[in-house]
Amino acid sequence: MPDKIRRLKSFEFPQAVEWAAKEGWNPGINDAEVFFNTDTDGFWGAFDKQGLAAAISAVQYSSDFGFVGFYICRQDRRGSGLGYRLWQTVLEDSVLKTIGLDGVVDQQDNYRKSGFEFAHRNVRYGGVVTANVETPDDLFTLEVNDIAIVDAFEQTCKLFPESRIEFLRGWIGNEKHTALALKGPMGLRAYGVIRPCQEGHKVGPLFAPNAKDAEILFGALLQSRDDQTGKVYLDVPEPNQAAVDLATAHGMVPEFETARMYKGPAPELDLDMIFGISSFELG
Repeated sequence: MPDKIRRLKSFEFPQAVEWAAKEGWNPGINDAEVFFNTDTDGFWGAFDKQGLAAAISAVQYSSDFGFVGFYICRQDRRGSGLGYRLWQTVLEDSVLKTIGLDGVVDQQDNYRKSGFEFAHRNVRYGGVVTANVETPDDLFTLEVNDIAIVDAFEQTCKLFPESRIEFLRGWIGNEKHTALALKGPMGLRAYGVIRPCQEGHKVGPLFAPNAKDAEILFGALLQSRDDQTGKVYLDVPEPNQAAVDLATAHGMVPEFETARMYKGPAPELDLDMIFGISSFELG
């Protein structure tokens, strides 16, 4: 049977997440469902006679912006050119104005060949962290009914390039995730989410106007965990020195980094408010 490339069905995508877990990507427990439902047409696979052989996500948030991630190939097909053929098939005909990705650093040159340009580094910090903070009166739990307010906050403060209602519906509405916010004039002035992963927990996003609010949210999110002893991970945009300081002040150390790159005009984001990105896979 010749290799075939097509969009993935919902029951097929978890296979790619399993590969990612084995590769040490440490996906969230519910990432497969939330990611896929963000754009059910945005996940592609290459198949051979053994089944799924390579996968990639190309999630479209609007007619202008999309994000590429989950680019992974089954071990026995690496080096065969199948993964690159999948990449070409999915991306070369794209009419999106801008496409973003968080790629491993040693693949930057390959991404440049496809028209992507380096914007900044994102660094994953990890560590066993505990936090004891007093819960402020203006801290509250976000519910799925709050997603319109959250989406407006992200757009007004330039925290994400486009509206992402479907992603937020799953990210904030998932019962395994905890989403907390601090009240503000737009309904909130800062918010963050913590989710259980294959190992420990990841915090992301963590959006705040200053280091003090980021610290309060970070501590409250940590305190919400059922298991207070596991590792915590925070994916920090390196240009935000206050975010780097937040991670290092808690004894977290760099474990992994990506190159944030864009094909097309880079969006204007307020990196000073981004203390933790949502995910390397969907931006």
